[in-house]
Amino acid sequence: MNAVKDIRNILPALLIWIYFETCLSQESNVTASFTTEEYNYDEWSQQCQKISNRQFRNWFMPTFYSIICFLGLAGNILVIGTYVYFNRLKTGTDVFLLCLSVADLLFAVSLPFWAANSITDWVLGLLICKAMHTIYKVSFYSGMFLLTSISVDRYFAISKAVSAHRHRSTAVSISKVTAIVIWIMALVFSVPEMTYTTVSNNTCTPYPAGSNTMRVGIQVIQMILGFLMPLMIMAFCYGSIVNTLWQARSFEKNKAIKVIFTVVAVFLLCQVPYNLVLLQNTLVTADGGSKDCAKDNNLLYASDITQCLAFLRCCLNPFVYAFIGVKFRRDLLKLLKDLGCMSQERFFQYTFGKRRNSAAATESETTTTFSP
Repeated sequence: MNAVKDIRNILPALLIWIYFETCLSQESNVTASFTTEEYNYDEWSQQCQKISNRQFRNWFMPTFYSIICFLGLAGNILVIGTYVYFNRLKTGTDVFLLCLSVADLLFAVSLPFWAANSITDWVLGLLICKAMHTIYKVSFYSGMFLLTSISVDRYFAISKAVSAHRHRSTAVSISKVTAIVIWIMALVFSVPEMTYTTVSNNTCTPYPAGSNTMRVGIQVIQMILGFLMPLMIMAFCYGSIVNTLWQARSFEKNKAIKVIFTVVAVFLLCQVPYNLVLLQNTLVTADGGSKDCAKDNNLLYASDITQCLAFLRCCLNPFVYAFIGVKFRRDLLKLLKDLGCMSQERFFQYTFGKRRNSAAATESETTTTFSP
């Protein structure tokens, strides 16, 4: 009996000892596994910090967007106002220039929303978010197609002058139909922005999370239709125009060639850097993303800067394609005179004074884009 009582007294202590021994053994195994296998801190990848890029965006994007918006509104309103006031749609180029100014003006109006999206959380809702990206894509595609159409129209007007003169009466009508087709095509190519643009992490973005394949496809189509195709057509047309002007015995041919070089240079300056960075971004996205934090940050800086360059075209187009033309400059000065912004003496000084010094005033009346 005493032995049984001793066993009963010892049994609880024995069970407690076995319990603690088992727990300590399991804890030792977990600790060993934690330190040697599953949680090796040396293999952890640190999150890429983008604080410096955000700080850069906070001052760079609003500054440049404000400048582009102001110049784009002023320049394109002057172009549209001049064409409407004088009802001067005499050539295909005039039609395309008017449509180009409308497209650029629409995009300039959306730039304040782009600035807000780059520096703060998006609070304007999904509808305005979709509208912002859709306006940009419609403006982008229509602008590229209209610039291409201008080069084609000038090619026929200068390099194929004889055949162009025979169809001069129908040229404006054909240009109007072409402009309508261009707007429809721009709307069709902007369907992805209308469909997939969303608000993610308080940011308005055209690409939903986890849509890398769709993003790569959209960017490839944009580079082909919005850059490579216009570039090839413009290179052919302007190359042929330069060859024609170079062979012509004209006093004004050197000035006209300089204008063409200016047109091409502005196009390349605005579009080549942006599309090269876009290509790099597309390759990185197709590869599953960048694992190099420094490279990722550099790519973000490059994207911001080249995007601003691409946006710059909406305020440069009026100066390159409209203000350089003698006819348009004279109409603009007359509009300013009629609005009371310029005196009669100053108007005559800027128009008739320069015309007397030009030996090719008659030629300058026949072209809008390549007039000196």
